Amino acid sequence: MRLLVIEDDKDLNRQLVSALEQAGYAVDQAHDGEEGWFLGDTEPYDAVVLDIGLPKKDGLSVLEEWRRAGRTMPVLILTARDRWSDKVQGFDAGADDYVAKPFHMEEVLARLRALLRRATGHSTNELTCGPVRLDTKSGRVVVSGQAVKLTSHEYRLLAYMMHHMGRIVSRTELVDHLYDQDFDRDSNTVEVFIGRLRKKLGVDVIETVRGLGYRLDPGAGAP
Repeated sequence: MRLLVIEDDKDLNRQLVSALEQAGYAVDQAHDGEEGWFLGDTEPYDAVVLDIGLPKKDGLSVLEEWRRAGRTMPVLILTARDRWSDKVQGFDAGADDYVAKPFHMEEVLARLRALLRRATGHSTNELTCGPVRLDTKSGRVVVSGQAVKLTSHEYRLLAYMMHHMGRIVSRTELVDHLYDQDFDRDSNTVEVFIGRLRKKLGVDVIETVRGLGYRLDPGAGAP
C-alpha cells in the first residue's frame, strides 16, 4: 500500500514517514501544499496524511481541489487546531478522519489502517484468503497456522492483493501502489516478487490472468 505524507514540519514529516515505512507501507512525502497537491493529483495513493497549516497552499484548499477533481483516496487530516469548527471544515472539505496535534503515532497508524480497511471493504485487521492470514496491525503472515517470514516488498505485495481480493490487479497497478517515487520501477520486478511470494506461501492462491495481471482467489489453496 502506498501513502503520501504532506507535512511542513520536517521533523514530524520524517517521524511519520519512518513509522509508516516500518509498518510496511511505501511512502512519499511533501513539505508544502503545492507539491502535495500535485503528487496527490497525479499519483495513485491508497491514503494521504495531510496537514492543514501548509505553506504555499493550505491543506483544506488542497483537499477541496482533489475532491472536485474526483480524487477519492482516503485522507487523514493532521492539525494543531482542535476547535470543533475546524474539524467540521475538514470533514466538509472531504476529509475521512481527523487527528489533532500533539498525537500518538500509534493512533495515526490505527486510523490509517481503519481508513484502508473501509476503502477496500474489510471490517477487521485480519485479512484471510484460504489458508493465508495477514494481520495488518502486527504485519504477521500465517499459512495453515505456520508463520511465514516475508521481505518488506513481498509483504506490501501480499497486503495490497489481500486488500483487493478477488479482483484482477495489473502489473502496472502493483508497481504504482507498491513502490515510492524514488524506487527504480520495473514491472518485471513484480513478476520476481510474485514468484518468491508463491514459493514462500506454499499454497496456490495467486492466479495469473494472462495478459491482465494477477488475482488472489479467496476460494483457492484451501485443504
